Amino acid sequence: MTIHREGYTSIAIGTIIFIVLNVISFYFLSPELPLLGWVVFVVTLFLLLFLISFFRVPNRKLTISNGQIIAPADGKVVVIEEAVDDEYFKTKRLQVSIFMSPANVHVNRCPLSGQVVYNQYHKGKFLVAWHPKSSTENERHSVVIKNGNVEVLVKQIAGALAKRIVNYLEVGEEVEQNEEMGFIKFGSRVDLLLPVGTKVNVQLNQAVQGGVTVIATL
Repeated sequence: MTIHREGYTSIAIGTIIFIVLNVISFYFLSPELPLLGWVVFVVTLFLLLFLISFFRVPNRKLTISNGQIIAPADGKVVVIEEAVDDEYFKTKRLQVSIFMSPANVHVNRCPLSGQVVYNQYHKGKFLVAWHPKSSTENERHSVVIKNGNVEVLVKQIAGALAKRIVNYLEVGEEVEQNEEMGFIKFGSRVDLLLPVGTKVNVQLNQAVQGGVTVIATL
């Protein structure tokens, strides 16, 4: 396991806060209230470890499979339905949505190989990520990857806690399946918009792993 580069600053700040709080606790609380001093230490250590775990990148054997769509993120499948896309396709698409809790790995990966033909950031609200309108009203970043005649839209969506979406791709860039496409900080969701009729290999409420689970077969 490694730590993602997006976490270096947050972890450094968290470590400084942990040290400062516990130094203050040691000098001002521990002499008179040793139990409270231990509570402060345990709670702040738990929060620091949770922060570090949020930016973890586990070692995995990634799934490489041409003709299949691989999960772009860890989480739980919360939507499998047909929906009209008003942003890019302007037609009905098959939507598969993955909700990421703060405990999930938050690296986002390209679900297929191909060329980036669309890349657009949208300002928006911060509704909870499982809200039906979060796909169209929340802060989000949309990318379309084209492989042959197939185009897939991947939408990184901020949640109630997520305040920063990072996307590394550029229009015209050739990407490989499971290559890192971005990162969303602190709870979020990723939508896949696939061609109607695509065979879906997952079910609602199924837990999936980014870069590993096969979402659909084209």
